[in-house]
Amino acid sequence: MVDFVAPVTGNALYKEGTSLISDKMEVFPVIDNIPRFVEMNNYANAFGLQWKSFAKIQLDSYNGSTISKDRLLRCLGKPLDSLKDKDVLEVGCGAGRFTEYLIKSGAHVHSVDLSMAVEVNAGNMGNPANYRVAQADVYRLPFPSESFDTVFCIGVIQHTPSPEKTIEHLWKMVKPGGQLIIDHYTFDWMYLIKPVLLYRFFLKRMKPEKSKKAVEKIVRFFFPLHWKFQNSRLMTLLLNRVSPCYVYIKTLPGMDYSFHYQLSRLDTYDGLTDYYKHLRSKTQIHKILIALGAKNIVIRKDGNGIEARCLRPLS
Repeated sequence: MVDFVAPVTGNALYKEGTSLISDKMEVFPVIDNIPRFVEMNNYANAFGLQWKSFAKIQLDSYNGSTISKDRLLRCLGKPLDSLKDKDVLEVGCGAGRFTEYLIKSGAHVHSVDLSMAVEVNAGNMGNPANYRVAQADVYRLPFPSESFDTVFCIGVIQHTPSPEKTIEHLWKMVKPGGQLIIDHYTFDWMYLIKPVLLYRFFLKRMKPEKSKKAVEKIVRFFFPLHWKFQNSRLMTLLLNRVSPCYVYIKTLPGMDYSFHYQLSRLDTYDGLTDYYKHLRSKTQIHKILIALGAKNIVIRKDGNGIEARCLRPLS
């Protein structure tokens, strides 16, 4: 496993009591067995509440699907066992929908998240020998540069202050010859058709507990209508004009009402309360990777927008 270092100075850390400490007296608390390299309260508070409220719904091991596995394999572009004994950094681990597969692959998994979701991730994963989790900022990651064979960041970059800066910091963690795997929201006409921006304007300004209650009422009202009229193109079009709910009835047809309702609760809260929501095109993401010196770039529209992977040259 890759040892933690002080995020800014890179100084080595050692355990003393309930803290990680460097020889320069840099101190980072370890709370509930999880190292904390950021302030507990930050712009990702809503995500922390989100994952504490929906701790298992996206875990394939819980919902009985292969949705997360399929997405992970598509982004990785090769079998999971190719990660065996490799050092993997997962940035933005959330509740662990991908973490559980990375651990099963036999990789040395280092998962981080800015939010309190790390507590949910740790609770879901247990304590396998090839897994570590920490609360940390992508701009100040607590690892030495160029330490990882694979850096994996899915569903995260669009929610950070600067996607370009975020990708640059992820790239710094990739070993020569290693790979970077990312995705990013891109423009979708649904942003204009659905009233998401209007709802989001008000909800993102509320405290997470208050906005969550508001979203619960919204989903409770609109989702049954989406389900009832799922086979009516006209009613679906009309609903999309007034409902901000995120629904996946058509894209995930094999799942039942309960799953779709819970997923709508999760993603509607996610989509209406995230502090940052950036959009980037396929061309923009490609230019960022080229500027960093990436090779063997594979990039396409898929999943939640743009998915890309690339290699860091050996030299």
